[in-house]
Amino acid sequence: MPSSYRRTATAVTLSAAALIPLTPSSASAHGAVFNPVSRVAACYAEGPETPKSQVCKDLVADSGTQPLYDWNEVNIANANGQHQVVIPDGKLCSANREKYRALDWARTDWPSTAVAAGSFDFKVRVTAAHQGTMTVYITKPGFDPTQPLKWSDLDATPVATYATPRASTDGYYHFTGSLPARTGRHVVYKVWQRSDSPEAFYSCSDVTFGGTAKAASASTASTAAAPSEARIAAGADRSTVSHAGHGGDEHAPALSSEAAPTAPSPLPLALGAAGALAAFGAGSLLLTRRRNAS
Repeated sequence: MPSSYRRTATAVTLSAAALIPLTPSSASAHGAVFNPVSRVAACYAEGPETPKSQVCKDLVADSGTQPLYDWNEVNIANANGQHQVVIPDGKLCSANREKYRALDWARTDWPSTAVAAGSFDFKVRVTAAHQGTMTVYITKPGFDPTQPLKWSDLDATPVATYATPRASTDGYYHFTGSLPARTGRHVVYKVWQRSDSPEAFYSCSDVTFGGTAKAASASTASTAAAPSEARIAAGADRSTVSHAGHGGDEHAPALSSEAAPTAPSPLPLALGAAGALAAFGAGSLLLTRRRNAS
């Protein structure tokens, strides 16, 4: 076979193969609330392989350790501000993602942070900073933590709003809000909507007003602790989170099984395009050879 033919055939084959995605794209995501500590951060701090609290043990038994190693990934890539449209009641903490379904459990033994009414210093660990707006809500008086969290459970008035810059201080966003008077266990809910992309991030943090976890719910709840930098570094190799593409090119994550639409396979289209490209290349090669023979 002439070398020119081999080079042309190889180029056609590689070009056609490039049209077919062989592996799924990894998700892109970038942070978690460390004060008050979010559910996923609290369980990751305990250690994915050796969780201490019963709820974190149950999370690993249900969903495996990967959700904890991906503690900074609770996102929806195409939310575009339509949070109540893309996330149904009862799925707020998981952002309606099957991977994080355990975060929606309505339990009173989630590790919690003791808080009081008044000024509060929020702290968010970011592994990639994004321009946007971070809005923090809290549940209304009388909230029942034994029931799944609904949008109507959140007080319409945010306890904090923060315009996030593209740079962070030592890997953290720090901002101040004001917590209203409450008693017992409540949930602090964060929505972080990027302005440079339709992507948004979400989290639930369990808090207790009055100094204890509502008498520790009969001493079953533990105090939430944020992951140390050593813990973050130790688990980095186990994470599937990618920080590539900060311009809105993230791929939509899988939604909960009961709400996830069945997407058509891209393979037939890719194969058709690859075949057309190969046919075009072969035709061009044949024409060239005929001209050379003439």
